[in-house]
Amino acid sequence: MRAMAHPLRVQLMELIVRDGEITATRAAEALGESPGNMSWHLQKLAKYGYIEEAGAGRGRSRPWCAVSHSRSFEIGVGTETDVASAGEALAETFLARTFDRLREWWSLRFTYPEKWRRAAFITDSFAYLTPEELTSIMEEIAAIYRRFDDRRDLDKRPGDPLAVQLYAHGHPLPPTPSGN
Repeated sequence: MRAMAHPLRVQLMELIVRDGEITATRAAEALGESPGNMSWHLQKLAKYGYIEEAGAGRGRSRPWCAVSHSRSFEIGVGTETDVASAGEALAETFLARTFDRLREWWSLRFTYPEKWRRAAFITDSFAYLTPEELTSIMEEIAAIYRRFDDRRDLDKRPGDPLAVQLYAHGHPLPPTPSGN
């Protein structure tokens, strides 16, 4: 978790998942960083199993690809301080990135066609659930996301799709003063 809890590595993983194989040089151009810095971050991601070498190449021209196209982490589990702090750092990094992207969409939304502005959504709700029911909801949401996994293949994309950020969270709320 600690390897992924770096904002630049989160952006790098997003780039690899969206664009496929990438070299340090191409990553540097896309993210406005130096090839040396990108090479170092790519090697860190590889060390912890997030990416792997995609084929021939050496140094900064070596291509890398994602091992998996989705991420799911159990954070807040366990009592070991270093594990808990790594999970907290990872959660903060992902939440910051997610809300940065939402703010970016909000500021650019009028540059998109009306059909995309109408399709975009924010939804909010609360319910009284057991831990098992909350887990079930998470699994159902993940199954919905997985229905579109094959769209990473350009040949399987319909019409005029855009990359869309899908994000959901569910967590307990503190009780109200009345205990509800």
